[in-house]
Amino acid sequence: FLVTYNFVMSVNKKLLEKFKSIPKDLTWIELVKILSYLGYEGVSNKVKTSGSIYKFLNNENEVIILHKPHPSTIVKQYIIEQLLSKLNP
Repeated sequence: FLVTYNFVMSVNKKLLEKFKSIPKDLTWIELVKILSYLGYEGVSNKVKTSGSIYKFLNNENEVIILHKPHPSTIVKQYIIEQLLSKLNP
């Protein structure tokens, strides 16, 4: 268990470093993993009109609302920059 935990933490730290570099190839799945690592959990809107809008919430009730990119899964760099200024990881 400890080896698996250390491996997951190492992978998450590498993803966080990638995120901080404002990459051109960060995927939505990687972003969700980073937010989870930083303590944010995805919250289901369960509203038909919510479409590709996702809400993330942390233990301090801080909310991040994001539009899932499509048809590409690559997150726009300006979104990463906005998140970096909000999160200060």
